[in-house]
Amino acid sequence: MSEEVGMQEMITLKTIAETLNTSNDLNLMLDTVVGKLLELTGLTAGWMFLINERGDYTCVSDYNLPPALLRKNKEPMRTGTCWCVNRFKDGQLNHAVNIINCKRLEDAVEFQWGDTHDITHHATVPLRSGEKMLGLLNVAAPAKEHFSDSELALLQGVAYQIGSAIERMRLYRAEQRRADLYAKLGEFSTALGLAVNECSNSEAFSLKVVQLLGQHYDWPFAIIIQQKNGMFVLQAAYADDKVRTLSSTPLSSEVTSHINHIINSHRVTSLSAIEIAEIFTLCEPDQTMISIASGIAAPLPYHTPGETGILVIGIGIGIGIGIGIGIGIGTAFPAQADREVLEAVAEHIAASWESLKLAENRRELARLEERNRLARDLHDSVNQILFSLSLTAKGAESMLSGSEQLHPAAEAMKDIRALSQEALKEMRALIMQLRPAGLEAGLLHALQEYGTSQGLQVVMNRTGTRSLPRNIEEALWRIGQEALNNVRKHADVSSAEVTLKLSDHEVGFSVTDQGKGGANRPKVSSGSSLGLSIMKERAQSLGGSLEIVSSPRKGTTVTAVIPLPFESV
Repeated sequence: MSEEVGMQEMITLKTIAETLNTSNDLNLMLDTVVGKLLELTGLTAGWMFLINERGDYTCVSDYNLPPALLRKNKEPMRTGTCWCVNRFKDGQLNHAVNIINCKRLEDAVEFQWGDTHDITHHATVPLRSGEKMLGLLNVAAPAKEHFSDSELALLQGVAYQIGSAIERMRLYRAEQRRADLYAKLGEFSTALGLAVNECSNSEAFSLKVVQLLGQHYDWPFAIIIQQKNGMFVLQAAYADDKVRTLSSTPLSSEVTSHINHIINSHRVTSLSAIEIAEIFTLCEPDQTMISIASGIAAPLPYHTPGETGILVIGIGIGIGIGIGIGIGIGTAFPAQADREVLEAVAEHIAASWESLKLAENRRELARLEERNRLARDLHDSVNQILFSLSLTAKGAESMLSGSEQLHPAAEAMKDIRALSQEALKEMRALIMQLRPAGLEAGLLHALQEYGTSQGLQVVMNRTGTRSLPRNIEEALWRIGQEALNNVRKHADVSSAEVTLKLSDHEVGFSVTDQGKGGANRPKVSSGSSLGLSIMKERAQSLGGSLEIVSSPRKGTTVTAVIPLPFESV
């Protein structure tokens, strides 16, 4: 008799092993193997739970469940708790055991959920692969309240086979996902290279990046967070299949601290549910976070001074293999492949960011070269013509004035000479604006030289030591030029004071005179002065502001405040 039992056990194990090797589809394989097991052992019902490291469980396979456990789309198998799952979570379930009774079936009887097929007890067998615990296998039969040691031993052997098959399939799916992610990385990188040529500025580029991430990967959301004025804000986001506009709301100090840790560690890091919830909420999505279970973030290694940021992605919820994004039980959450690819994606984005900056620099150099060319052309043509006109008018005036009787055209020649000299002076100022000689020696030095050329004595004041980005320095140079021009034209004084105040977050720039002030000065808001309007537009284009305070006989102060990008000290 024992030989027959042993032979039957061998047949059962052989059949299960063959079944486990027939498919790479986990759900199909598990459904088939549970059915075969029940058929060979004479049992009638079985179900299988996979349980991840956080204790979340899902019923991935069932066979011939009683109607009481099938109600409301198998709700009793998806919710609640029971003795076997609790023991598994506590680490106390290491071998096949008899269950005194099943709480799920007890609840079915108590709340009259339906027919239980007279099943009250089941055997529980842990699913494992080596030392890794994966889940539980439960089997039962009507009126069967006890399983013999030989039956439990057979179930234990089958459970080892199932656990090994699950681990094999997990490794297969992990490698398959890694291959898919890296294949998409090539497509993403190509599209990213095209985006560099399409986008004219960093804001448009950030929005394009998250859009491409949403198109090429199955991550529920992607967000770029950058540091601005010492605070981290959302630069761009992609969620619910939509590109999100920028959010000016800064992240909390707790999340900011974690972001700084990610940047300083230069590693991909998991984000907690609370951090993900806060970041995701700032995206203002149309849906809730039902599909978001976790997230990871990677630093964006920009080489531009003052540029820091991170790339955050969300990971879809998934417990069993084949669910969500294919993260298997017992593995790190999220998958290692996602971490590796996210790090590579961040490096590609950073490289493209640098390419965009270089393209912007090339465009800026082209603009500077064009301005220099225009300045040279004006100097060699119009400027020389005005100079010749001034000399000719002066010669004609001398000849006309030398006669005994004042010639009627002498006064006209005098006016022509004065106008030509004034036009020549304006032309030289225009050439100076087009080609700011001396700016390479510093903003204040250039303004002082410019003031001297305009007949002004300029006093310079400076506080702070940080450097200015070129676009901000040039904007302040233009604002300072216009302000000094106004002092020369309207203030009726020969001196002015220029003040530059630098802090970590902003630059304050002012030009002050003690001249007439008041009603003699046109107002920016009136639109009567093109120069003042352009000054205001220059400041606003950089996210700053410009204010003019002018009082009769108390002088005028032009003040520009422009935010500065974050700069490591």
